[in-house]
Amino acid sequence: MRATRATCAWMVMTVGAMALCSCDNGQSGKQPSPQAQATATGNPVVVIDTSMGKIRVELLADRAPRTVANFLKYVDDRHYDYTIFHRVNDEFMIQGGGFTPDLKEKPTREAIANEAGNGLKNLPGTVAMARTSDPHSATSQFFINTMNNTETLDHKAPTQDGYGYAVFGKVVGGMDVVHKIGRVPTTSEGSWQWKPVQPVIIRSIRREG
Repeated sequence: MRATRATCAWMVMTVGAMALCSCDNGQSGKQPSPQAQATATGNPVVVIDTSMGKIRVELLADRAPRTVANFLKYVDDRHYDYTIFHRVNDEFMIQGGGFTPDLKEKPTREAIANEAGNGLKNLPGTVAMARTSDPHSATSQFFINTMNNTETLDHKAPTQDGYGYAVFGKVVGGMDVVHKIGRVPTTSEGSWQWKPVQPVIIRSIRREG
């Protein structure tokens, strides 16, 4: 899989008996909602406006400061406007942020150091940086885990095979949209794997507030 087309979660996940996690709306009164929790942390929040709905993401700047700073630079530069989710599988993840609807790769800044050793896990609803087989090759592409991918994607050792994928955010609203995107019909063409038949557009990503 070419890096230019598949800056991606490099490992191929074996789909097993992993359970999907559903979000609690916090309506019982005993626990604050995810939205309230995100506001209380002081971490930045962004809204991913897609052609299938909106996804609200808390960026975990306290745990992945360099990764969040890099992501927000792309957000503020409007790099993500009218890019696509080009690789989607509801039994794995949805990936985007690097290509236009006509599959042209957008230019990026230099790659960043991998912060996968921050203790954050690739659980359902977490957001992580996509990359090639080089652990320190992440630029603009990201993915949202739709299943528990801790076994295959988490940091295990500071080696090429063990470095893992850096989690830097979590979905705090719109996980239903994430799953809708993950379930769209896909095709595989050449180096394109799990490419939506109809493009799923990222209209914009903006800071909230």
